[in-house]
Amino acid sequence: MVGDASVGPLLMSTMLFRIVEVTLEAAATSGTVRFVSATLPVALCAPDKLRGSLTAAAAAAAMASGLRDAGFEPVELPLADGGEGTLEALLAACGGERRETTVTGPDGGEVAAAWGLLEDGTAVVELAQASGLALVEGANDPVTATTRGTGELIAAAARAGAARVVLGIGGSATVDGGLGALEALGWTLPVPVTVACDVETGFVEAAEVFAPQKGATADEVAFLKRRLHDLALRYRRQTGIDVRALAGAGAAGGIAGGLAAFGARLRPGFDVVAEACRFHEHLAAATLVLTGEGRLDRTSLAGKVVGRVLTAAAETETRAGVIVGAVADGLGPLPGAPPVIALTRVAASVDEAFRNAAELVRAAAARIGRGC
Repeated sequence: MVGDASVGPLLMSTMLFRIVEVTLEAAATSGTVRFVSATLPVALCAPDKLRGSLTAAAAAAAMASGLRDAGFEPVELPLADGGEGTLEALLAACGGERRETTVTGPDGGEVAAAWGLLEDGTAVVELAQASGLALVEGANDPVTATTRGTGELIAAAARAGAARVVLGIGGSATVDGGLGALEALGWTLPVPVTVACDVETGFVEAAEVFAPQKGATADEVAFLKRRLHDLALRYRRQTGIDVRALAGAGAAGGIAGGLAAFGARLRPGFDVVAEACRFHEHLAAATLVLTGEGRLDRTSLAGKVVGRVLTAAAETETRAGVIVGAVADGLGPLPGAPPVIALTRVAASVDEAFRNAAELVRAAAARIGRGC
């Protein structure tokens, strides 16, 4: 856009472009001054974490650096699917305060658990911070492991004035059906709770599906299955809700069903995070979206960040690209057929792919931005 200097400041608004520079050009023959605007296309950086190397926020920042070099105006929007990393992603994307509360760990000891209070009054709680398998020193005991600390975190958020709680339930050490959490909460939810839940496992079936991953023997699995069955009957007597009929009630060893019996909502994890971050609004304003994760495989298309971002991009006909740590063999077609760059294929070694992940992501983003 060109105008005479006497017209005044240049006003310009557009959905897809942002004014990033205004230069003055003096006409040598007439002495007039023209305003010349340069615009850059907006690119959305919306990755999950690259486990073992970069948080979602660090991955988004590296993508943004490369896209800036490629001539884009990047917007950083780290994402998660409701599992581990949800707290950091939402704090980075939405703004808020990181807090810490001492609660009961999965083995009964005390742990310092982080949680977040977003600017809109939403508290973000991760089960992994209070009841996670990574908190257990030595061998986990899935029979005695408790979700009590998760209930204590929800209660702490309510006391701090949270209007609602988003609970991410990945990485648990427990198969207690949420009993510990409900006991800590006094058998009531002090604020509305949304559970970010991505599995369809039934409440009782959680014993067979998840308990072996948490160290249960065959005999313990049988015991836990009976215990969850009895607990389901108890919840039905108390609330009138049969958690055995709820899809996804078995998530994280049944805490999803336990909380749902007392009023919590179960929602797909990506939807919870995307809504809080206004992902679809940001996507609508972008001409390119980059996403990524640690390992791209068939599960990536089952409600995970990469699959959901690519699906949304394909539906809106937005150009997309994927940057991942590694790609599994036998991966089928991706929505929109985007370019995929795996760090293990561009680095000299797997060790370098982990050690130099940020720079490799930056370079890969620049490549995709320039059209590979």
